[in-house]
Amino acid sequence: MNPYILLVLSVLGEVVALTALRYVVGLTKPLPIIVVVVAYALSFWGLYIVLKTLPVGITYAIWAGLGTVGTILAGIVLFKEKPDSMAWLGIALIVGGVMVINLLSKSSTA
Repeated sequence: MNPYILLVLSVLGEVVALTALRYVVGLTKPLPIIVVVVAYALSFWGLYIVLKTLPVGITYAIWAGLGTVGTILAGIVLFKEKPDSMAWLGIALIVGGVMVINLLSKSSTA
């Protein structure tokens, strides 16, 4: 499997896990707890596989950056959160940084 596809799937796992944390109420609801544990486990397993191919710094920059953006978007859609203009600027900078790493940096390939 293409490591970038697996990395995106790992990011999705992270976003699902972090979003599910919002539904964990005092560790009394088993389903959200199970979703958090399974989604994080799959996310980290995917990272483990990706790190066999891609450099650690590039992998983490993409995972953390896209995970941040994905989590913000999940908050907007699921929880009706409203980022202000500085939050949108931050999102744009994160996306821009990931694009620079992948399109312009020579260290983006193993």
